[in-house]
Amino acid sequence: MVDPVAIWLLLGSFVVLILVGIDIAFAIGFATIITTLYLGLPLQMVAMNMIKGINVFSLMAVPFFIVAGEIMGSGGISKRLVGMSKSLVGWLRGSLAMVNVMASMFFGGISGSAAADTSALGSMLIPMMEKDGYDTDFATAVTLSSSVQGILIPPSHNMVIYALAAGSVSIGRLFLGGMVPGIILGVALMIFSYFVSVKRNYPVGDKFNLLHFLRSAGSSFWGLGTVVIVVVGVVAGIFTATESAAIAVLYAFLVTFFIYREIPLKEVFGILYRSVKTLSVVMIVVAMATAFGWLVSYLQIPKMLTDAIFSFSTNKFVILIIMNILLLFLGAFLNMVSIILIMTPILLPIAQTIGIDPVHFGVIMILNLGIGLITPPVGTVLYIGSAVSGLSIEKISKALLPFYGVMILVLLLVTYVPQVVMFVPDLLMPLK
Repeated sequence: MVDPVAIWLLLGSFVVLILVGIDIAFAIGFATIITTLYLGLPLQMVAMNMIKGINVFSLMAVPFFIVAGEIMGSGGISKRLVGMSKSLVGWLRGSLAMVNVMASMFFGGISGSAAADTSALGSMLIPMMEKDGYDTDFATAVTLSSSVQGILIPPSHNMVIYALAAGSVSIGRLFLGGMVPGIILGVALMIFSYFVSVKRNYPVGDKFNLLHFLRSAGSSFWGLGTVVIVVVGVVAGIFTATESAAIAVLYAFLVTFFIYREIPLKEVFGILYRSVKTLSVVMIVVAMATAFGWLVSYLQIPKMLTDAIFSFSTNKFVILIIMNILLLFLGAFLNMVSIILIMTPILLPIAQTIGIDPVHFGVIMILNLGIGLITPPVGTVLYIGSAVSGLSIEKISKALLPFYGVMILVLLLVTYVPQVVMFVPDLLMPLK
């Protein structure tokens, strides 16, 4: 059913509610209810779709991944990863910048969260870099940009949410698809940081010591085991993503409280409290966005957008640029989970029409929205970086400008060279 007034009411009320400061989840919900009442549809349809959105078995992986990330992030693993990264790349010019990116690469595979990465590593590395003579804005920009690796390198609960929104997409293939782009992003940021460090004459660290590296790697071994359990378990078909996430929680608990033993067992209550706070936000957004998506589909907005894009151009490269610009724009203003749930059913069919694999498109979307997390005016991780460093949003955003350029170059590579994403999943989990 195409009703122009209803479409304007749905989208207009949503934008107005966001502008007046209503939380994203409730803005989505209120806009959905207002439009449903205008159309004369029963409100039970809204409630039914909200329940449908969260009553999905694969969604159970999300709370487990959140809890596992919180446990490992609280139990001393960040310090060990910094030590291992320092022993590996600390001999380079601008060594602490390299350590920052490398540690984020490893930590991202444990937490799956850019926010957790910035909080855990930023609070440690930004003061360390300041003390070593680095500019605070540069140190903060390195921390924020490298945190985007956390949502690409598996396990990532945002990948699980995308798989839910996309339908029949293998979570295992998505996990594998994010690995190479995450590593490429880290390498690109390290190369850029090296040239900045040379230009600004930032210090060189200690010479490489194989024995020291082996000791540091051994100390970090147990923490990195979380990634191995999840990725190998899912790829090998030993257990599902949900089962692997539950096992990861148990493993993280044993490693944190019985092997590393840096925090007392009573801290588990604080960890669970923080996990529930994060999960409650995610689940409310999932429920509201599912109802919103139902109404978007009912009003045939996806078809209208598809027709509009194809009327503008049928060229694959142009369409991909349009979708990237749209996702980058939305990512700077809206919550990541809500964009995934609302835009995936709209954009994925367009991507498939021009020959883009759902796994490839998922990585493109996640990377776009990851950049949005550190982009003003609403980038949530940007505000965490401001709180950790004590710098204003304006100053951090200015320092991030060249880093945005690096990340967009990686985004273009991921977008236009599908093999970057698809090589590993096609090799290890080929479609039957």
